[in-house]
Amino acid sequence: MGFKGILKEIVEESGGIGGVIMGYDGIAIDEYLREAAGLDVQTMTIEYASVLKEIKRTVGVLKTGELEEVSIITEKSCIIVRGISEDFFGALVLPADGNFGKARFLLKRAAPGFRESLQ
Repeated sequence: MGFKGILKEIVEESGGIGGVIMGYDGIAIDEYLREAAGLDVQTMTIEYASVLKEIKRTVGVLKTGELEEVSIITEKSCIIVRGISEDFFGALVLPADGNFGKARFLLKRAAPGFRESLQ
C-alpha cells in the first residue's frame, strides 16, 4: 500500500479531514484529502512546514534528539505532525472535535512504514 492508501486509512479511521507526507521545504510527496473538507489542507500544511522547519532547527541546536511530534490546536482544527525522517514529516488534519488521541496513535503507528517507503 502506497502513501496515499495509508493516509486514506488514517484519515478515515480517525475522522480526519486530510493527511499529507511532506518535506520540511513545504513540498508534498503525497496526500489524501476528504471531499468537501471545509479547510484548505494543502495551504495549511505548506504554511506550517516553515514553522516546523524552525522547530526542527531549534531541537537540533538544543541537542534534545530528533523531532517526533508537534500538535497545533486551533478553534477550527487540530494538526498532528509526526517526524518521519531528517527531511520529511507526516501531518494529519482533524476537525476541532476530532478524535485527537486515536489520530495520534494511528499516525505514530504508520510512521515506521512511511520511513521505510521513503528509503
